[in-house]
Amino acid sequence: MNALRRLKSDATLPLLADGYRWLPAQWERTTAPVVRTRLLGRPAVALRGPDAVRFFYEEPRIARSDALPEPVLSTLFGHGAVHTLDGRAHQVRKTLFMDLLKDPGRIDALAEAVGTIWDETVGWWADGRRVVLFDEVSRILTRAVCGWAGLPLDAARVEPVARDLVAMVDGFAAVGPRHVRARRARSRAEKGLMRLIAQIRTGERKVPDGSVVDLVVHHRDADDQLIDAHTAAVELLNVIRPTVAVCWFVAFAAHALHQDPDQRQKILDEDGYARAFTHEVRRFYPFAPFVAGVATEELFHQGEPIEEGSLVLLDLYGQNHDEELWPHPYDFDPGRFVNRPPQRDVLVPQGGGEAASGHRCPGEDITVRLLEVLTLRLARLAYAVPTQDLRIDLGRMPTRPRSGFVLTRSSEVSPASTAAPSQEG
Repeated sequence: MNALRRLKSDATLPLLADGYRWLPAQWERTTAPVVRTRLLGRPAVALRGPDAVRFFYEEPRIARSDALPEPVLSTLFGHGAVHTLDGRAHQVRKTLFMDLLKDPGRIDALAEAVGTIWDETVGWWADGRRVVLFDEVSRILTRAVCGWAGLPLDAARVEPVARDLVAMVDGFAAVGPRHVRARRARSRAEKGLMRLIAQIRTGERKVPDGSVVDLVVHHRDADDQLIDAHTAAVELLNVIRPTVAVCWFVAFAAHALHQDPDQRQKILDEDGYARAFTHEVRRFYPFAPFVAGVATEELFHQGEPIEEGSLVLLDLYGQNHDEELWPHPYDFDPGRFVNRPPQRDVLVPQGGGEAASGHRCPGEDITVRLLEVLTLRLARLAYAVPTQDLRIDLGRMPTRPRSGFVLTRSSEVSPASTAAPSQEG
């Protein structure tokens, strides 16, 4: 009877069914500063707000090592990834990513490569050809980031590699075929990279000195031992995969431009507006629903007890749509960020806290930069939007416009479209 009661009270299946709607619905049912529930058979406490962000990222009282479920590790992040580490082990591994990105010239080089490949690709689009923007951008980003990392791809390999990188993200919160595809994609990618790493370490394969792949392959962990080939493959994917995932945001940017065509001219004419637009895309559109940790001891947040061993959820989607932080949160308004850069622990589409010492995504600056580069190019492009299903299903994680955003290149932009641009749910 107790087991049956626990099963009925567990919210894992409702979360998978309701997606981004699930946690906001829980907040509507309470006036407390936290939401209490159960996930994966254990008690869970959800928090949101800038104070909650600072509380959530305070080590060692909230750990990551036992927080990520096996399905997420086997699809999105990889077993042994930096996301699973705490304390000194995390800090030493995190320096690998921070060192990769501390040189602005390295980020500039990636942004330039993305822009160049976009321009080249668009040049191949004939007038009237139907282009699925999500798919096309995933291939552009794959070519760019692999070449930038020191792993240039033959033309024939770009599409299958892009497809696998997208699948890892698309299936992490799914059940059924999407999840199976994600597992298979990660397995293929890790095995291929492990073979490459073995060749690099034996000298059979040469890579550019100081390149991303060179630094990852020769990284030493907190015990001063060379990381094993599997871990190196996992962390290489944790550079490449999130970069390709920017294709989700680009599809959302196109969706926003379609809903409000006046945004296009503002992006082109007003200094700083493209960056503000980029931040608003990341705030408004759903990507990660929340991040999770585990309480290593009994804790208290705003007077509310959190039992040792509980899952602690930081509600990203809910915080980015909290009306106490964002007036009219369900209105798309880049003006929020014009001459007002986002505050670190307020805008949290990819988590919060400090990137250098904490668990905040170290590639967030790359996401913003690449999205801005591609938003500017999208705003300059003459295209029409044919009839299609542009609804965004909030029950699907991660979600995107159902059609992937189809456009046809044209000599003149047509403002007319019978597409349905509304969000669902």
